[in-house]
Amino acid sequence: MINKLIANIKKTNAPIVVGLDPTMKLIPAFIMEKAIKEHGETLNAAGAAIWEYNKGIIDAIYEYIPAVKPQIAMYEQFGMPGLEAFDKTVRYCKEKGLVVIGDIKRGDIGSTSTAYAIGHLGSVKIGSTLLRGFDEDFVTVNPYLGSDGVKPFIEVCKEEKKGIFVLVKTSNPSSGEFQDQLVGNRKLFELVGEKVNEWAMDCMGDEYSYVGAVVGATYPEEGKMMREVMPKSFILVPGYGAQGGKGKDLVHFFNKDGLGAIVNSSRGIIGAYQQEQYASYGDQGYAEAALAAVKAMKEDITQALG
Repeated sequence: MINKLIANIKKTNAPIVVGLDPTMKLIPAFIMEKAIKEHGETLNAAGAAIWEYNKGIIDAIYEYIPAVKPQIAMYEQFGMPGLEAFDKTVRYCKEKGLVVIGDIKRGDIGSTSTAYAIGHLGSVKIGSTLLRGFDEDFVTVNPYLGSDGVKPFIEVCKEEKKGIFVLVKTSNPSSGEFQDQLVGNRKLFELVGEKVNEWAMDCMGDEYSYVGAVVGATYPEEGKMMREVMPKSFILVPGYGAQGGKGKDLVHFFNKDGLGAIVNSSRGIIGAYQQEQYASYGDQGYAEAALAAVKAMKEDITQALG
Protein backbone atom coordinates (compact mmCIF):
# COMPACT_ATOMS: atom_id res chain seq x y z
CA MET A 1 0.00 0.00 0.00
CA ILE A 2 2.98 2.33 0.42
CA ASN A 3 3.45 1.99 -3.34
CA LYS A 4 -0.13 3.18 -3.93
CA LEU A 5 0.34 6.09 -1.55
CA ILE A 6 3.44 7.19 -3.47
CA ALA A 7 1.64 6.74 -6.81
CA ASN A 8 -1.27 8.87 -5.55
CA ILE A 9 1.10 11.59 -4.34
CA LYS A 10 2.86 11.68 -7.71
CA LYS A 11 -0.48 11.74 -9.56
CA THR A 12 -1.90 14.66 -7.56
CA ASN A 13 1.44 16.39 -6.93
CA ALA A 14 0.09 17.01 -3.44
CA PRO A 15 1.76 15.36 -0.42
CA ILE A 16 -1.38 16.08 1.57
CA VAL A 17 -3.66 13.99 3.75
CA VAL A 18 -6.97 15.43 4.91
CA GLY A 19 -8.05 14.53 8.42
CA LEU A 20 -11.73 13.62 8.43
CA ASP A 21 -12.33 14.50 12.07
CA PRO A 22 -15.98 15.60 12.34
CA THR A 23 -17.39 17.31 15.41
CA MET A 24 -20.82 18.77 16.05
CA LYS A 25 -19.28 22.28 15.89
CA LEU A 26 -17.95 21.65 12.38
CA ILE A 27 -21.06 20.13 10.80
CA PRO A 28 -23.14 22.83 9.03
CA ALA A 29 -26.47 23.57 10.67
CA PHE A 30 -28.51 22.61 7.59
CA ILE A 31 -27.04 19.09 7.63
CA MET A 32 -27.63 18.63 11.36
CA GLU A 33 -31.19 19.99 11.16
CA LYS A 34 -32.03 17.57 8.34
CA ALA A 35 -30.65 14.62 10.31
CA ILE A 36 -32.58 15.56 13.45
CA LYS A 37 -35.78 15.94 11.43
CA GLU A 38 -35.35 12.39 10.12
CA HIS A 39 -33.97 10.67 13.23
CA GLY A 40 -34.81 12.92 16.17
CA GLU A 41 -32.22 14.12 18.66
CA THR A 42 -30.46 10.77 18.70
CA LEU A 43 -27.09 9.20 18.06
CA ASN A 44 -28.53 7.97 14.77
CA ALA A 45 -28.97 11.62 13.76
CA ALA A 46 -25.33 12.29 14.61
CA GLY A 47 -24.19 9.32 12.52
CA ALA A 48 -26.32 10.38 9.56
CA ALA A 49 -25.07 13.97 9.75
CA ILE A 50 -21.44 12.89 9.94
CA TRP A 51 -21.81 10.69 6.90
CA GLU A 52 -23.51 13.39 4.80
CA TYR A 53 -20.90 15.95 5.88
CA ASN A 54 -17.99 13.63 5.07
CA LYS A 55 -19.43 12.58 1.73
CA GLY A 56 -19.80 16.18 0.62
CA ILE A 57 -16.16 16.92 1.45
CA ILE A 58 -14.88 13.71 -0.15
CA ASP A 59 -16.81 14.36 -3.37
CA ALA A 60 -15.29 17.85 -3.57
CA ILE A 61 -11.63 16.99 -2.88
CA TYR A 62 -10.91 13.38 -3.81
CA GLU A 63 -9.37 14.19 -7.18
CA TYR A 64 -6.92 16.66 -5.63
CA ILE A 65 -5.42 14.65 -2.74
CA PRO A 66 -3.82 11.23 -2.34
CA ALA A 67 -5.14 10.22 1.08
CA VAL A 68 -7.48 10.85 4.00
CA LYS A 69 -7.06 10.24 7.72
CA PRO A 70 -10.26 9.70 9.73
CA GLN A 71 -9.66 9.91 13.49
CA ILE A 72 -11.73 7.11 15.00
CA ALA A 73 -12.38 8.82 18.35
CA MET A 74 -14.42 11.48 16.57
CA TYR A 75 -16.77 8.69 15.49
CA GLU A 76 -16.64 6.49 18.61
CA GLN A 77 -18.08 9.31 20.72
CA PHE A 78 -21.40 8.73 18.93
CA GLY A 79 -21.48 5.00 19.66
CA MET A 80 -22.46 2.47 17.01
CA PRO A 81 -24.00 5.06 14.63
CA GLY A 82 -20.69 6.90 14.74
CA LEU A 83 -18.72 3.75 13.99
CA GLU A 84 -21.10 2.97 11.13
CA ALA A 85 -20.33 6.43 9.73
CA PHE A 86 -16.61 5.69 10.12
CA ASP A 87 -16.99 2.41 8.24
CA LYS A 88 -19.01 4.02 5.44
CA THR A 89 -16.45 6.82 5.20
CA VAL A 90 -13.53 4.40 4.92
CA ARG A 91 -15.23 2.32 2.25
CA TYR A 92 -16.39 5.33 0.23
CA CYS A 93 -12.92 6.88 0.26
CA LYS A 94 -11.42 3.63 -1.03
CA GLU A 95 -14.04 3.52 -3.78
CA LYS A 96 -12.81 6.96 -4.81
CA GLY A 97 -9.24 5.68 -5.05
CA LEU A 98 -7.99 7.39 -1.90
CA VAL A 99 -5.52 5.80 0.52
CA VAL A 100 -7.09 5.64 4.00
CA ILE A 101 -4.98 6.15 7.12
CA GLY A 102 -6.99 5.10 10.15
CA ASP A 103 -5.90 7.35 13.00
CA ILE A 104 -6.51 4.86 15.79
CA LYS A 105 -3.30 5.20 17.89
CA ARG A 106 -3.54 1.67 19.24
CA GLY A 107 -0.96 0.41 21.71
CA ASP A 108 -1.29 -2.95 23.44
CA ILE A 109 0.47 -6.32 23.42
CA GLY A 110 0.06 -9.95 22.40
CA SER A 111 -3.30 -11.20 21.24
CA THR A 112 -4.90 -7.81 21.92
CA SER A 113 -2.46 -6.03 19.60
CA THR A 114 -3.02 -8.74 17.00
CA ALA A 115 -6.79 -8.28 17.27
CA TYR A 116 -6.44 -4.52 16.73
CA ALA A 117 -4.23 -5.14 13.69
CA ILE A 118 -6.62 -7.69 12.21
CA GLY A 119 -9.67 -5.52 12.90
CA HIS A 120 -8.26 -2.51 11.11
CA LEU A 121 -5.83 -3.92 8.54
CA GLY A 122 -6.45 -7.64 8.15
CA SER A 123 -9.19 -10.24 7.90
CA VAL A 124 -10.91 -12.69 10.21
CA LYS A 125 -12.20 -16.14 9.28
CA ILE A 126 -15.86 -16.87 9.96
CA GLY A 127 -16.48 -20.50 9.09
CA SER A 128 -14.79 -20.88 5.72
CA THR A 129 -15.09 -17.20 4.76
CA LEU A 130 -12.46 -14.47 5.21
CA LEU A 131 -14.05 -11.15 6.14
CA ARG A 132 -12.59 -7.70 6.75
CA GLY A 133 -13.45 -5.31 9.54
CA PHE A 134 -12.71 -1.62 9.01
CA ASP A 135 -10.12 -2.36 6.32
CA GLU A 136 -8.02 0.81 6.33
CA ASP A 137 -4.76 0.93 4.36
CA PHE A 138 -2.60 2.31 7.18
CA VAL A 139 -3.13 2.91 10.89
CA THR A 140 -1.31 4.89 13.57
CA VAL A 141 0.34 2.93 16.38
CA ASN A 142 1.58 3.98 19.83
CA PRO A 143 4.97 2.31 20.54
CA TYR A 144 5.07 2.95 24.30
CA LEU A 145 4.78 -0.77 25.13
CA GLY A 146 7.74 -1.62 22.89
CA SER A 147 8.12 -4.22 20.17
CA ASP A 148 5.45 -6.43 21.76
CA GLY A 149 2.88 -3.82 20.78
CA VAL A 150 4.18 -3.07 17.29
CA LYS A 151 5.28 -6.39 15.83
CA PRO A 152 1.74 -7.85 15.59
CA PHE A 153 0.89 -4.91 13.33
CA ILE A 154 4.02 -5.46 11.26
CA GLU A 155 3.16 -9.11 10.75
CA VAL A 156 -0.30 -8.19 9.44
CA CYS A 157 1.28 -5.48 7.28
CA LYS A 158 3.56 -8.05 5.67
CA GLU A 159 0.63 -10.35 4.93
CA GLU A 160 -1.66 -7.62 3.63
CA LYS A 161 0.90 -5.23 2.05
CA LYS A 162 -0.48 -2.48 4.28
CA GLY A 163 1.24 -0.06 6.61
CA ILE A 164 1.56 1.71 9.95
CA PHE A 165 2.71 5.09 11.18
CA VAL A 166 4.42 4.86 14.57
CA LEU A 167 4.19 7.86 16.94
CA VAL A 168 7.71 9.29 17.33
CA LYS A 169 7.53 13.04 18.03
CA THR A 170 3.95 14.27 18.20
CA SER A 171 2.77 17.81 17.44
CA ASN A 172 1.11 18.66 20.77
CA PRO A 173 2.79 21.18 23.11
CA SER A 174 3.23 18.76 26.03
CA SER A 175 4.78 15.98 23.93
CA GLY A 176 8.17 16.78 25.42
CA GLU A 177 7.05 15.77 28.92
CA PHE A 178 7.95 12.23 27.94
CA GLN A 179 9.28 12.28 24.37
CA ASP A 180 12.11 14.75 25.13
CA GLN A 181 13.28 13.06 28.32
CA LEU A 182 16.92 11.96 28.28
CA VAL A 183 17.79 8.27 28.26
CA GLY A 184 21.52 8.45 28.85
CA ASN A 185 22.46 11.33 26.57
CA ARG A 186 19.71 10.73 24.02
CA LYS A 187 16.14 11.93 23.94
CA LEU A 188 13.49 9.24 24.09
CA PHE A 189 11.98 10.15 20.71
CA GLU A 190 15.41 9.64 19.09
CA LEU A 191 15.53 6.07 20.40
CA VAL A 192 11.98 5.46 19.15
CA GLY A 193 12.98 6.79 15.72
CA GLU A 194 15.93 4.41 15.57
CA LYS A 195 13.65 1.51 16.46
CA VAL A 196 11.18 2.56 13.76
CA ASN A 197 14.03 2.51 11.25
CA GLU A 198 14.92 -1.02 12.36
CA TRP A 199 11.34 -2.17 11.87
CA ALA A 200 11.17 -0.31 8.55
CA MET A 201 14.16 -2.08 7.06
CA ASP A 202 12.42 -5.39 7.69
CA CYS A 203 9.21 -4.37 5.91
CA MET A 204 10.03 -2.67 2.61
CA GLY A 205 7.90 -1.76 -0.40
CA ASP A 206 9.56 -0.80 -3.67
CA GLU A 207 11.04 2.56 -2.60
CA TYR A 208 9.87 3.06 0.96
CA SER A 209 8.88 0.93 3.93
CA TYR A 210 5.41 -0.08 5.05
CA VAL A 211 6.52 1.21 8.47
CA GLY A 212 6.35 4.99 8.76
CA ALA A 213 6.50 7.51 11.57
CA VAL A 214 4.52 10.42 12.98
CA VAL A 215 6.54 13.62 13.52
CA GLY A 216 4.74 16.93 14.09
CA ALA A 217 5.12 19.96 11.84
CA THR A 218 5.42 22.03 15.01
CA TYR A 219 8.88 20.52 15.59
CA PRO A 220 10.82 21.16 12.35
CA GLU A 221 14.29 20.59 13.82
CA GLU A 222 13.24 17.23 15.20
CA GLY A 223 11.72 16.47 11.78
CA LYS A 224 15.06 17.18 10.12
CA MET A 225 16.81 14.88 12.58
CA MET A 226 14.31 12.05 12.15
CA ARG A 227 14.44 12.33 8.35
CA GLU A 228 18.10 11.33 8.58
CA VAL A 229 17.46 8.57 11.12
CA MET A 230 14.59 7.01 9.13
CA PRO A 231 15.52 7.44 5.44
CA LYS A 232 13.11 4.79 4.14
CA SER A 233 10.12 5.62 6.33
CA PHE A 234 7.37 7.93 5.19
CA ILE A 235 6.72 10.61 7.80
CA LEU A 236 3.11 11.52 8.56
CA VAL A 237 3.26 15.18 9.59
CA PRO A 238 0.37 16.49 11.73
CA GLY A 239 0.20 20.02 13.08
CA TYR A 240 -0.12 21.97 9.83
CA GLY A 241 -2.54 24.89 9.79
CA ALA A 242 -4.74 24.97 12.87
CA GLN A 243 -1.86 23.90 15.16
CA GLY A 244 0.54 26.47 13.68
CA GLY A 245 2.67 24.51 11.20
CA LYS A 246 3.47 26.22 7.88
CA GLY A 247 4.86 25.03 4.56
CA LYS A 248 8.27 26.54 5.33
CA ASP A 249 8.50 24.29 8.41
CA LEU A 250 8.19 21.15 6.31
CA VAL A 251 11.15 21.23 3.93
CA HIS A 252 13.38 18.92 5.97
CA PHE A 253 10.67 16.31 6.46
CA PHE A 254 11.08 15.37 2.79
CA ASN A 255 13.89 13.47 1.09
CA LYS A 256 15.82 14.82 -1.89
CA ASP A 257 13.51 12.84 -4.21
CA GLY A 258 10.64 15.08 -3.08
CA LEU A 259 8.99 12.14 -1.33
CA GLY A 260 9.11 10.70 2.17
CA ALA A 261 6.49 12.83 3.89
CA ILE A 262 2.75 13.46 3.80
CA VAL A 263 1.31 16.47 5.62
CA ASN A 264 -2.00 16.36 7.49
CA SER A 265 -4.56 19.10 7.93
CA SER A 266 -7.88 18.35 9.59
CA ARG A 267 -10.17 21.12 10.79
CA GLY A 268 -8.18 23.66 8.73
CA ILE A 269 -9.74 22.00 5.68
CA ILE A 270 -12.97 20.33 6.74
CA GLY A 271 -13.95 23.41 8.77
CA ALA A 272 -12.58 25.95 6.29
CA TYR A 273 -16.03 27.48 5.71
CA GLN A 274 -15.93 28.75 9.31
CA GLN A 275 -12.68 30.67 8.70
CA GLU A 276 -12.70 34.33 7.74
CA GLN A 277 -10.89 33.85 4.42
CA TYR A 278 -13.48 31.31 3.25
CA ALA A 279 -16.58 32.83 4.88
CA SER A 280 -18.02 33.82 1.50
CA TYR A 281 -18.76 30.16 0.75
CA GLY A 282 -21.25 30.00 3.61
CA ASP A 283 -22.62 26.85 5.26
CA GLN A 284 -24.02 25.50 2.00
CA GLY A 285 -20.60 25.81 0.36
CA TYR A 286 -18.67 24.00 3.10
CA ALA A 287 -17.33 21.38 0.66
CA GLU A 288 -16.21 23.99 -1.88
CA ALA A 289 -14.48 25.88 0.93
CA ALA A 290 -12.66 22.66 1.85
CA LEU A 291 -11.44 22.33 -1.73
CA ALA A 292 -10.21 25.93 -1.72
CA ALA A 293 -8.30 25.21 1.49
CA VAL A 294 -6.76 22.09 -0.07
CA LYS A 295 -5.57 24.11 -3.06
CA ALA A 296 -4.11 26.80 -0.79
CA MET A 297 -2.31 24.18 1.31
CA LYS A 298 -0.91 22.52 -1.82
CA GLU A 299 0.38 25.89 -3.09
CA ASP A 300 1.99 26.67 0.29
CA ILE A 301 3.81 23.33 0.43
CA THR A 302 4.81 23.44 -3.26
CA GLN A 303 6.36 26.89 -2.85
CA ALA A 304 8.21 25.80 0.29
CA LEU A 305 9.65 22.75 -1.46
CA GLY A 306 10.63 24.78 -4.51
